[in-house]
Amino acid sequence: MGIPTAGDIKVSERIVVLPLGSWEQHGPHLPLHTDTVIVDAVVDAALGDTSIAANEFLRAPTLPITASDEHEGFTGGLSSGTEALIASVVAIARSASWARGICIVNGHGGNIPALTKISSALEYENISSHIWSLPRYTGGDMHAGHTETSLLLHIAPELVRQDVIEVGATEISTDDMNLMKISGVKAVSPNGVLGDPRHAHADHGRAVLALYTTSLVEALQSCITRWPAPTA
Repeated sequence: MGIPTAGDIKVSERIVVLPLGSWEQHGPHLPLHTDTVIVDAVVDAALGDTSIAANEFLRAPTLPITASDEHEGFTGGLSSGTEALIASVVAIARSASWARGICIVNGHGGNIPALTKISSALEYENISSHIWSLPRYTGGDMHAGHTETSLLLHIAPELVRQDVIEVGATEISTDDMNLMKISGVKAVSPNGVLGDPRHAHADHGRAVLALYTTSLVEALQSCITRWPAPTA
C-alpha cells in the first residue's frame, strides 16, 4: 500500500502507527540502525496480517534517532536525548488531531523512560494513544546478543558481519543495571554487547519476529475496538 494523499483520508477514519527505532552501536557485528530494521519488520508484518484491515491505519515514518544516551562513548551513535524525544512524540501525537488515535510502536529499550512521560502527557491532554514495546521472552537477552542477531539473520542477513561476532556481558546484575543508568553500556560491556550472539540463528529470529508480530497485532486490534471509526 502506497502513501496516501490528504484527500484519501477522512477525519477520524485512520489510526496512526508511529514506529520508534534508534541509531546506536550494536557491537562490532550489527549495524547502527538495528532497532529500526527490527521495528520496521514487526510493523510491516503486523499491518500485513490478515486479521488487520490495513486501511484502518496510517503508518507514519519511523523515527530513526531517539534516546540513546546510554551508548555514549561508542562511535557512530546519534541520540535525541530523552527530553527532546518526549517533546517530539507528544507534538506528533497532538498534530494527529484528525486521527482516531495513535499507536506508538517502540523498538528501543532506551526509550522507556521517555515513553512513561509521553504516556502521562498524552493522557493529560486527552489524546487517544497506546504505547507498545517489543515484549520480553524467556531466554532473550538485552542488546546485540542472541536475540537481535537472530532477528537480523532472519530479516536482513546481509547486514550481519558474522566474521566479527563476539560474546559480550552475559551476566547482568542489578548493580550492573544501575551502573549502566549512570555511566552507560560501555561501563558494563566494552564491546557494547549485552548477551552472547555467537550461536544466533535465523530460525530463532523467525520465531521471535512471529512472537513480536502476534503481540503487536493484538495491540492494534485493541486500538480498533477502543477507538471505533464513525459510522456513515
